[in-house]
Amino acid sequence: MLRNATFFYIIKTYRGDNMDTNVGKLLKSIRESKNLTQEEVGRTLNLGRDAIIKIEKGTRKISADELKQFEELYNVEVEDLLNNEIDNHNVKGIILAGGTGTRLYPITEATSKQLVPVYDKPMIFYPLSVLMQAGIKDILVITTKEDQPGFIRLLGDGSQFGINITYIIQPSPDGLAQAFILGEEFIGDNPCAMVLGDNIYYGNGLEKELQKAVNNAENGYATIFGYQVKDPERFGIMEIDKYNNVLSVEEKPEHPKSDYAITGLYFYPKGVAAKAKQVKPSARGELEITTLNDMYLKESKLKASILGEGYTWFDTGTFESLLEASSMIRTIEKNKDIVICCPEMIGYTNGWLSLDKLSKRAILLNKNSYGKYLMKVAEKEIKNEKI
Repeated sequence: MLRNATFFYIIKTYRGDNMDTNVGKLLKSIRESKNLTQEEVGRTLNLGRDAIIKIEKGTRKISADELKQFEELYNVEVEDLLNNEIDNHNVKGIILAGGTGTRLYPITEATSKQLVPVYDKPMIFYPLSVLMQAGIKDILVITTKEDQPGFIRLLGDGSQFGINITYIIQPSPDGLAQAFILGEEFIGDNPCAMVLGDNIYYGNGLEKELQKAVNNAENGYATIFGYQVKDPERFGIMEIDKYNNVLSVEEKPEHPKSDYAITGLYFYPKGVAAKAKQVKPSARGELEITTLNDMYLKESKLKASILGEGYTWFDTGTFESLLEASSMIRTIEKNKDIVICCPEMIGYTNGWLSLDKLSKRAILLNKNSYGKYLMKVAEKEIKNEKI
């Protein structure tokens, strides 16, 4: 934790002398991700709302004892997150948004599945938000040739979110591991995360799990995310011991060894593209991601992150899952008066998007609840800056 002079020196070395500002921004980002107000935090820590505002702006120094209180309240280690914030610019991100979406015909006969709305935002915003929550700014979107113009119209170069988005065409859907071969030049000699374009993740503490996966990737380990399901034979499956160590991985087994599905989110260390090239087509002619994961497992380089109670994962490839996901998101947003999985807000809280750009985005979208939420946040931030 942030307690010793050595660490303060490290942060100043990387960040200059504005450490209080950077810690403040990080604390603000964590608070907002947990849907806490400055008043609530100030009351809980017996510091008052004004003190929280000044700490988050970097205009009030924070003592080691106060920082310990923040860490206990937010259930994080600030030192780890700051170290990750330094390193995460090296981690690349891929969203695999190809495929034909035949399970959603006739809806997807005319458009990509990942452009279909899930309640108040396009489906692709959800996996995009996961990569951004992991601190990843450089993102490659893999699409079909026919659907790519639609993604470019929606996402552009990513600057409206404070990130960098590039695109590449998937000639044919030849398996998930193909994404790393297609993205080899983009990935370079960096760790890389990939998320499937139809997967939705939500839960308190997700950011912490993502940061662990980033740390693993930086240190030469792959990470897969497990979620307990009632029909494991439909998924790639991980077998784990009581300490969550991965014992085996299987692709849609007839007799599953566990009921933990391997979800569509993966973090890999540098060199993943070269490994993907070693994957041989399966009996169904695909470059299976399970085979790639098994390579890391055999090298004792595969870790598991289990998304237990308090987390929700959707593979939104069917009519039923689309409706369930939309209903859940609507309930959360109405109850908390927020917009979840919102790239603009994540970009702003990460310090990638300026308040001016957030305000302009809010004005563009002001005819619906999504835009009105951005406007409410922007107006509140403008007011706080004047304090």
